[in-house]
Amino acid sequence: MRSTITGTARLTTVHKLSAAGLTAAAGAAALAFAVTPGQAAETPSIAVKPVAWTTTDLAAHDHITQQATTTAADAAEAKKKADAAAKAKADKARADQQAASRSQARTPAKPAAPAKPAAPAAPVKKAYADNLDGWIKESLDILKSKNIPATYDGIKRNVMRESTGNPRAINDWDVNAANGVPSKGLLQIIDPTFKAYHVEGTSWDPYDPVANITASCNYAADKYGSMDNVNSAY
Repeated sequence: MRSTITGTARLTTVHKLSAAGLTAAAGAAALAFAVTPGQAAETPSIAVKPVAWTTTDLAAHDHITQQATTTAADAAEAKKKADAAAKAKADKARADQQAASRSQARTPAKPAAPAKPAAPAAPVKKAYADNLDGWIKESLDILKSKNIPATYDGIKRNVMRESTGNPRAINDWDVNAANGVPSKGLLQIIDPTFKAYHVEGTSWDPYDPVANITASCNYAADKYGSMDNVNSAY
């Protein structure tokens, strides 16, 4: 509310207090800015009050500084130890290598082991035809290795007379058959004679062609000098 008097404005108590506050603020602001002699009035300087550090602030600052210093020192010490360990390891490796080289130089080289002689090649087994020609030739090779005389012609001639070349031939009508020991095979030999004159390295089967020829020739060589001398029943 305002009371109007001619030419004068009356302030209420609130208005007075507000005006007083503004005046005080203006005075404080005027004190905060000062114009330095020789400078333009439009360049004010601000007076800043220094902040005082408390004891707690100083202690915290000192602790942080000390901790940073300690951490750096620890890191430097750790690096120093690691470098020393690496150097010691390298020195030991170098010393070991040098010692090994000296030892090797002192140790005479072992002579190379003599080469083992090559194993003799296995003899190639001779192949024979599975017929009368092959049987006679195989038997002749065995007879020759045993120094038993015989010839291809003498064997074949007697084979053809005795069995006509049939390795399973058997005589079941002569005296030997009557006595229970029939003549068998290519050269018609009886079992007791076959067993007595069997040649090592051949079959024990009297019907086997090679075994039959070889045992028969061995018997003929013993009785007649050779199968070549046999021209009839023997």
